[in-house]
Amino acid sequence: MSIKKICVVITARPSYSRIKTALAAIKNHPKLELQLVIAGSALLGRYGNAVEVIEKDGFTIAEKVFMVLEGENPTSMAKTTGLGVMELANVFYRLQPNAVVTIADRFETIATSIAAAYQNIPLIHIQGGEVTGNIDEKVRHANTKLADIHLVASQDAYERVIKMGERPETVFNTGCPSIDLALEIKQNSKLDFDPLKKYGGVGAEVNWKEEGYIVVMQHPVTTEYTSARKDVEATLKAVHELNIPTFWFWPNVDAGSDGTSGGIRAFRENNQPKNIHFFKNMEPNDFLKLLANSQCLIGNSSVGIRECSYLGVPVVNIGTRQNRRQRGNNVTDISYNKDKIKEAILERIANESITSESIYGDGEAGVKIAEILANVTLEFHKTITY
Repeated sequence: MSIKKICVVITARPSYSRIKTALAAIKNHPKLELQLVIAGSALLGRYGNAVEVIEKDGFTIAEKVFMVLEGENPTSMAKTTGLGVMELANVFYRLQPNAVVTIADRFETIATSIAAAYQNIPLIHIQGGEVTGNIDEKVRHANTKLADIHLVASQDAYERVIKMGERPETVFNTGCPSIDLALEIKQNSKLDFDPLKKYGGVGAEVNWKEEGYIVVMQHPVTTEYTSARKDVEATLKAVHELNIPTFWFWPNVDAGSDGTSGGIRAFRENNQPKNIHFFKNMEPNDFLKLLANSQCLIGNSSVGIRECSYLGVPVVNIGTRQNRRQRGNNVTDISYNKDKIKEAILERIANESITSESIYGDGEAGVKIAEILANVTLEFHKTITY
């Protein structure tokens, strides 16, 4: 029996939860061999160092690719991506995979796609076909056009990828592997750890057990990076004034993240908020348990659109980062305005009509993905269908 070597490239902290159950299913499939490559900000301590979590979960890392340039502006993003192409090309040359998997739409993921496609290695793209704002929108669809097999997360995305000229027999609606994790949490959502004791972080010892809590995850918008500091300050002021115990997570490495993180540090030092505690990262399952037991998620992370929709967690989505992405009844959209943010948080917390929705899968994506990869015919040439 011929074993297919499947090389999966993880370039950032949130990408791990987007692929974790698929990694396990590939690793355990008799017809597949997992080659795991960790790159980009997933290797950096100040963005949570996902490597520690990945290795703790029992995965062997085949290669590590250090490619992030300092600057956190559009130029450093472009250079980081270019360096990624050069380094990943060498990695794929050494590993000789039968196929490469690139995940979703972060700016640097196109480096994986270019390095594989230019070497005639079949490329599998996970979570294409969706709609958002900023650079992610361009990168996602560019990945789709470079990819040979498409494993999408929703029916809407499935139809859109086919409209982009991809052959229907190469497009599969598997759902999102992050929903697999959400299903596990839904079945046992008890918050069985103390976030402050397990993960440390910085800031006040918030009284989350007695008063309940909210969660904030806000990233810069790459096409609006110059306003990142002003944008995060509006959210900081709103959350501080509400005085609800809050767990706040550090932003991704993107153009503008210096502004976001600088705004957080300055606000923390100047105001010493008693209701906010800050974290860099958490294990995926722990993070979802934290969300499942929260009163509301605030910010602009796709976790509010995907996992929180499935878990029925209220979400206040701020700004344009998730522009037009398909969403459930759990989400309300607002602009960067302190008073509007406060009003929206209180409305979401009080809203008792929010229900769980299965827009992005049924909790079996990982197994589906592994089975497709084991049986699909791998090709590296294609022609647009119209």
